[in-house]
Amino acid sequence: MNTALKITAFAAALAATFGTAYGVGKGVGPVAEPKQAEHGDHAAATPTPGTSADGHAGHDETTPAPAGAELPGGLQVSDGGYTLALETPTPPAGRSTLKFSVKDAAGKKVTAFTTEHGKELHFIVASRDLTVFRHLHPVKAADGTWTVEADLPAAGGYKAFADFKPAAKGAKNLTLGVDLGVPGAYAPKPLPAVAPTATVDGYQVRLGGTLDPGKAGELRLTVSKAGKPVTDLEPYLGAYGHLVALRQGDLAYLHVHPNEGGPGPDVSFTATAPTAGTYRLFLDFQHEGKVRTAAFTVKAGAPSGAPAATATPSATASETAEHDAGGHAHG
Repeated sequence: MNTALKITAFAAALAATFGTAYGVGKGVGPVAEPKQAEHGDHAAATPTPGTSADGHAGHDETTPAPAGAELPGGLQVSDGGYTLALETPTPPAGRSTLKFSVKDAAGKKVTAFTTEHGKELHFIVASRDLTVFRHLHPVKAADGTWTVEADLPAAGGYKAFADFKPAAKGAKNLTLGVDLGVPGAYAPKPLPAVAPTATVDGYQVRLGGTLDPGKAGELRLTVSKAGKPVTDLEPYLGAYGHLVALRQGDLAYLHVHPNEGGPGPDVSFTATAPTAGTYRLFLDFQHEGKVRTAAFTVKAGAPSGAPAATATPSATASETAEHDAGGHAHG
């Protein structure tokens, strides 16, 4: 029997960050239209509808949270006595080295972390327009400085996320976020439209299920190639599927736990959106020794009569996803 792992709670009323595990579910049709969230279900203070976190109009569809609600993961640079300190805040376009550390309340670099899903720390970089996604695996020096190579293809705003749990007694799992900017002329790209299937590297991934604000729902992703189901997915970081979601506008970070099962073609996740709005979902899966990423645009809490929340292809020349475990960039 599949056992759904619940999302870690970052809010008073709902879960907001994600983890990694094995997952399998029953393949179904496109994602069903979710129900409209009640105001009491919102878990994050978000920008005014119609504006993004950096003040640009026309991109954010999230709804505000009640006063006093905690923030989802990734919206704070400091939490629980720990701070994400980025030493390279303005890297050049192209391949460059990023350095950072996690500092404790005394300002000292943390050197001891709890290993989770095969790594002491998971590091993700995404562009503000959500067309670039990098799932990276940095290397830690003895003094607590982390280093990783990343390809940031164009000028503009990016956000880096560190997902970790300090080894200190009583420490909790944290997802901290910090901005970085690549100098140069910035030309943001529009978010891809909602569609039920993503194609990457010859693989087709179909998304089904629901993403509801304030309510746990199942997301089911089915992987096929040349019209045939892929039934021999390989573990990646100890899982058959790894899913990250970022909310458009403020890039609130949702890291979803898959359900037990495998090895394909279906991977099932249990997820809760913190608010109504538009999200980008990034699914990592490994087959034939290579990690690939399929990306989807999903609308959570769409009003009655609106298009159902479904997937959209993102593996195009204008959108890239990378895993430094193999140095692959998908385009």
